[in-house]
Amino acid sequence: MSSPPLNFRLQQYEGPLDLLLDLIRKQQINIYDIPIAQITQQYLEYMEQATALDIELGAEFIFMAATLIHIKSKTLLPRDPELEKISPEEDPRKDLVDRLLEHERFKNAAEMLQQKRMIEEAVWSNPQIGHFQAADEDPGLDVTLFDLVKVFQEVLERAKNRPVYQIEKEDVTVPDMIQYMKTMLDGKPKGHRLSTRQLFESQRSRRAIICLFLALLELVKRQAITLQQSELYGDIDVSKERPVEETFLGPESLDKLQEEYK
Repeated sequence: MSSPPLNFRLQQYEGPLDLLLDLIRKQQINIYDIPIAQITQQYLEYMEQATALDIELGAEFIFMAATLIHIKSKTLLPRDPELEKISPEEDPRKDLVDRLLEHERFKNAAEMLQQKRMIEEAVWSNPQIGHFQAADEDPGLDVTLFDLVKVFQEVLERAKNRPVYQIEKEDVTVPDMIQYMKTMLDGKPKGHRLSTRQLFESQRSRRAIICLFLALLELVKRQAITLQQSELYGDIDVSKERPVEETFLGPESLDKLQEEYK
């Protein structure tokens, strides 16, 4: 018995990856084992309905449709068992899954930043608080995670023009970058600062930059670091608040974190 067609709200998505994630998550599909024929059919149905309602779809939606059809055709083609022994073929869905996971991480980070902004707008601060601060105390300028995202986007954009390093296998993870930050901050006093721009630009690959960004978000969330500026529109610094090891109790904690980013 065939399952009833999926009823999803016809809306304008920011891009094809948003649409695919919506289809996958609403049906509680394992993202590592996407039924490509089913998802392709539902994706094309959305495009047909959008066209009928005069909803404009960009060229990236058409390109993704062609990509899905190509992946579907590759999964349907029989594979020679003998050739498989000599040269095992990679799952044709792997690149798509990687793109979806990366997009979802950025989407979750953006939602977290939006929630933070809403909380900040709802919080009232006493304008006389300055009278209670010591004269020699320098809290620095207020920096939000939105500022960090802006720096991160600028560095990623410049990274496109950097030389490409040939790396056979890159296993950089978010816990790796937390350990990297621990090394950078170990032995340093509270308040010690590191430039976020220099931290990003010292990484050799786009994946390392992304993992470092997510690691900084985790450390900010766990109050191991804060973000500060010495002057308006100046560089954003990471300021040490407490030892990183106090926020991650043992390797088991980092292993659990790695599972969240798989």
